[in-house]
Amino acid sequence: MSLKNLLTASLLATAVVLTGLTAACGGKSGSGAVEYSVSAQKNYEKGLKQLESKDWVAASKYFGFIKSRFPYSKYAVLAELRLADAEFGAEQYLEAIDSYRLFIKFHPTHEMVANGYASYRIGEAYYKQLPGDFWMFPPSFEKDQSSTEDAGNELKTFLDKYPDSPYRAKAKEIIVAVGKKLADHEWYVARYYWDRGKPMGTVIRLRRLLERYRGVGYDEEALWLLGRAYVAVAMPDRARNVWQELVDKHPRSERAGDAKSALADLRPAPKR
Repeated sequence: MSLKNLLTASLLATAVVLTGLTAACGGKSGSGAVEYSVSAQKNYEKGLKQLESKDWVAASKYFGFIKSRFPYSKYAVLAELRLADAEFGAEQYLEAIDSYRLFIKFHPTHEMVANGYASYRIGEAYYKQLPGDFWMFPPSFEKDQSSTEDAGNELKTFLDKYPDSPYRAKAKEIIVAVGKKLADHEWYVARYYWDRGKPMGTVIRLRRLLERYRGVGYDEEALWLLGRAYVAVAMPDRARNVWQELVDKHPRSERAGDAKSALADLRPAPKR
C-alpha cells in the first residue's frame, strides 16, 4: 500500500472514531468544542486535558486533527493511542479493544506497548463490558460467563508478558474481581444441580470452584456441600477427605462443626 493510501486509510479510521464517539456520547460528556493550535504538541496537550475532563468528543477531535495535520510527528503516534483512550472513556469498549490491538501491532516497540499499557487496557476493556446487577434483571452470576473468562484470560496474558509493568497491581485487582464473578457462577450452578437432585453435577461444579477460585469466599460452604454431594453419589471416602480438609483448614467455622458431626456418622473407612 502506498504512503498516500496509508494516510487516507488512517484518516478514514479517525473519521469513523469521531463519528462513533459523537453518536455514543455527544452532549453527555462535554460540549465537544475545540480550538486548534498551530503545533502538534499543543493540540496533544489540549486533547489530554479533554480526556481528563471526560469530553471524549473534543479529545478525539484534537487527536484526529494531529493525525491529519501532523502525520509524521511523534504526537501522531500518541494520538492513535489516545483515540483508543477516548473510545474507552466513551464506553465503546469493543472499538477500544480493536484500536489498542492495532496500536500494538503497528507500534510494537513503542514505550506505551513496552510498558504494557495498551495490553492492560485491552483486559480492562473486557472487564468493563461485564454485566452488572440490576434489580429488574436476573443476577449476573446466572448468565453466561464467557466474557468474564475472556477478561481473566486477557489480564493473565498481560501479567505473563509484562512482568515489570507498572499496571500489574491494577490488573491483579481486576483478576480478583473476575475470579469472584466466576466463583459466584460456579456456586450458583452447583446449588442449582443440588436443589434439583443432581448431586454429580454438584460435585463437578464444586470441584472446579475449589480448583480455580479458592479464597474468594466459598471455601467452607463448598467443602461442606461437596462432602454431602459425595455421600449422595455413594463416594463416602471422598466425602470423608473433603470434610476432614474443612475441619483442618477452617477449624473455627460453623461448617467445621457440621463436618465433624458428619464424619462421626460416616461408616469407618475399611481396613487395608
